[in-house]
Amino acid sequence: MSAQTVRLMAFDVDGVFTDGSLYYSADGDSLKVFNIHDGLGLKLLQKAGIQTAIITGRASPMVKQRFTELDVDFVIQNREDKGQALGELAEKLNFEQEDLGYMGDDFPDLATLEVADFFASVPNAPYLVQEEAAFVTKSLGGHGAVRELCEFLLKAQGFDTLKLYQKESV
Repeated sequence: MSAQTVRLMAFDVDGVFTDGSLYYSADGDSLKVFNIHDGLGLKLLQKAGIQTAIITGRASPMVKQRFTELDVDFVIQNREDKGQALGELAEKLNFEQEDLGYMGDDFPDLATLEVADFFASVPNAPYLVQEEAAFVTKSLGGHGAVRELCEFLLKAQGFDTLKLYQKESV
């Protein structure tokens, strides 16, 4: 499980980009809270040439809006079969297992272990999920965990994140 070879990093949303809480208004509208630091982490991956993807079991307009704003390469919603979804994406891109990474926080995310060589998680994930991870962030989901993972990947691949940030957009 090597972070050094990841060319596509895919992420779950709830519990990774968010703290896993579901917020509903009196009208039944659902809301999600995203951490701004995580968004910059995705931008840094993109500057380094690492493609990004979202694979989530739920469908939400907030997810589409947030990850469109961040120019995420692939936003796949309403897919409980995350391993299969990641496998289909890898086939489309002609990527091998060592090219793929995934970050998740619960049992449905474990299906990606059959497809991705690198799996990361968060400390608020169930213990059985953390046990399978090559990297568990110190930050909780929704509180900078994605950014921490992005910086870990970039360092593993020899990038200086500050220099990468200062680099002109490609």
